[in-house]
Amino acid sequence: MFDPYAHSNAPKKIEIVPAVLPKNFKDLGNHVDKIVGKAKRVQVDIVDGVYAHGTFLHKATWPYHDKETFDKVVSEEHGLPHWDEINYEFDLMINDPLLRVMDYVRAGASHIIVHARSPEAVKAVQHLVDLREDSGALSVQVGVALMCDAQPDELEQFEAQYDYVQVMGIATIGRQGELFDERSVHLLERLHARYPDLTLQIDGGVNAERIPALVKAGAQFLVAGSAVFRQDDPGAAIKELEAIAN
Repeated sequence: MFDPYAHSNAPKKIEIVPAVLPKNFKDLGNHVDKIVGKAKRVQVDIVDGVYAHGTFLHKATWPYHDKETFDKVVSEEHGLPHWDEINYEFDLMINDPLLRVMDYVRAGASHIIVHARSPEAVKAVQHLVDLREDSGALSVQVGVALMCDAQPDELEQFEAQYDYVQVMGIATIGRQGELFDERSVHLLERLHARYPDLTLQIDGGVNAERIPALVKAGAQFLVAGSAVFRQDDPGAAIKELEAIAN
């Protein structure tokens, strides 16, 4: 668990985390096929159509209208695509994270993000932390997501019970290709100034032109959806973006 008052001068490599907004399990696999071996982690955006409205017919992503495949993953009857080659981060843009979070732990998450404004977010984060501390075998990293209009004080309710913070770079979450919101840069700067050792990542609107300013503001992980998967070669896109970032 990070210490918000600790300081470190060690250089940190900036990483690109490709993001998938999956329609179904097959769509998830098709995306991961393109970046396995090119990225250490993939972020899977989980949109329930209630907390955040998505872009698909039913305004929700996998697993909300493809529950059968998710149940098989949770029960370990079936693994996530390339589960042994890449880490999975689940970004829970959902209205009931406390009730659902354990399903994503069982599904094999290496990272789970809870949105600060979702109902019972504090309890969901605390549940993950307690579970990890009670079981040495559990190593899920816990993230808290802040909207671009948030203030750093919004983190205080979590009492530092998290490993990293994700700043949303767009005002309307649950979609890809949205316009970048400059308020997210200012939030990154304020968070980095207040908590110099806190790991920060940004999700939404990340592209080659914007990366230098995001890194300067303090982002260590850059979550990119369109900038990766709308390219002819997503793997090469990751490499190019990371070269810019570093």
